[in-house]
Amino acid sequence: MMHHLLPLAALLLLSIITTETKVVTSVEDCNEFFLQQTPPTIPGILEGGNIREQNRYKLICQTFEDTRTFVTLYDTQNKIPVFSAAKFRGSAAGRPSHPWMIEPQLEDPDDVDNMRQADKNINYEHQAGDTDYNPYNQQGFDRGHLFPNSYGSNPTEKSSTFTLTNAVPQNKRFNRGKWKKMELCVKRFLDENCINNNNRKEGFVVIGAKPSDSASSGSSLLNNNKINVPSVLWSAFCCYSHSQNKWLAGAHWGNNRHDDLNYLETKTLGELLTTEGIDAFPGTRCPKDLTVPQLYSKCPFKSKKRKVIVSHKVPRKCVGKKIYCGAKKRNSNHKTCIFQKKKRNLPGNTV
Repeated sequence: MMHHLLPLAALLLLSIITTETKVVTSVEDCNEFFLQQTPPTIPGILEGGNIREQNRYKLICQTFEDTRTFVTLYDTQNKIPVFSAAKFRGSAAGRPSHPWMIEPQLEDPDDVDNMRQADKNINYEHQAGDTDYNPYNQQGFDRGHLFPNSYGSNPTEKSSTFTLTNAVPQNKRFNRGKWKKMELCVKRFLDENCINNNNRKEGFVVIGAKPSDSASSGSSLLNNNKINVPSVLWSAFCCYSHSQNKWLAGAHWGNNRHDDLNYLETKTLGELLTTEGIDAFPGTRCPKDLTVPQLYSKCPFKSKKRKVIVSHKVPRKCVGKKIYCGAKKRNSNHKTCIFQKKKRNLPGNTV
């Protein structure tokens, strides 16, 4: 009798074991990549941890070789990510040479969890494919990472960033210029300052894109009106620093086009919320009105005559005004809102 019951018991056990899927319906299913398990607030899209249009916006637990590495909220209509979020654990050297991949479950919910190489013979219905970006250089766009491969802590994490669900059409000169400089400087800052009470590197980043109004201009769409070209890219970070005994945070954003500025200004989380309507770390201890100390003091740029910004509470009169990270004073009206250390020049502290 016992012999006949064993197969039945095994079937019952299997029936109660839950299986993880890569594309999930609840933020709680993939919240380990958010600070305090709390996702950002994106008006009209993700509010209070709830995805407003689940048929359109899909939360992807980005999985590479059976390892979850970061999370993306993907817009299947515009075919670009809304944001990618990750836990920063220290950056590893090198850039992998990896083919661009796609998310199989966006096309077939019953497909495998792992991202796979994009098939050049397939036009994907719910996401961008590799052919959608070719010949992307002739169109003046890069496949711009949101969560950059340079932030990856190991080869698996770095390779996993090469999925088109983590990429947007990014103006080539913007991507390779001030956006790249910003990424390098933020990475350096996280590596050196975001060390927790257990002496481990730990920080959280959220990087996103705001889609263009497709009705405003044909130039806002890539490849025969298929892929939206975002108008703005934004980036935010937050961490606790044991050495400084405080929370540190900052934000950057810029228009997805080439202009005369060679760096992005360092902003506060509060300014990101006020200007772009994005609350990157809601309900956390991340400061919304503090600038980060010496963010770009050690960036490997050529200029050696830049001054270092000092950590300050932003005065009420300076809210909404430009606070430059040690850059030259472009507007004398804002000089009272530029915080600098005197008599100390350090290299390359601007983006």
